[in-house]
Amino acid sequence: MAAALFWAGHGAAMAQSVERGAALYAAHCSSCHSPDQHGDGPAHRGVVGRRAGALKDFDYSPALRASKILWTRATLKAWLTDPEALIPGQGMDYHLDDAQDREDVVAYLATLKRLPTAAPAAR
Repeated sequence: MAAALFWAGHGAAMAQSVERGAALYAAHCSSCHSPDQHGDGPAHRGVVGRRAGALKDFDYSPALRASKILWTRATLKAWLTDPEALIPGQGMDYHLDDAQDREDVVAYLATLKRLPTAAPAAR
C-alpha cells in the first residue's frame, strides 16, 4: 500500500502543466527563442517531431546541424537538462535545473504545432 501511495504521489508531482510551462518559457527562453520568430535561437513552433538543426532559415552550430537527434519529449528534456552532454559542441549555454520545470516547458513546446501551409490559390 505504501508503494502505491508513493507512486501515486510521484505521478502527481510530475504532472505536466502547460500554463506553467508557458510562463517558464516566457521567463527563461524568450530572450533567445519565440514560437514563430528566430532570435539568437531558432523558432520553436513545430519543434516536437522535428530533427535538430533542420530549419533551413536558421544558422545552427555545426554540431547541431550534424546531429541525428529527433526532438521528442524525452530528447527535449535531456537537452534542457544539459545541452552540451546531449550534443557536444552545440551553442546553447542555458539549462533548466528543476525536473518539473523541464516537464512543464516541454509540455508547452508540445502545444506549438506546425501551422498548416497555405493551399495554392485556385485559378
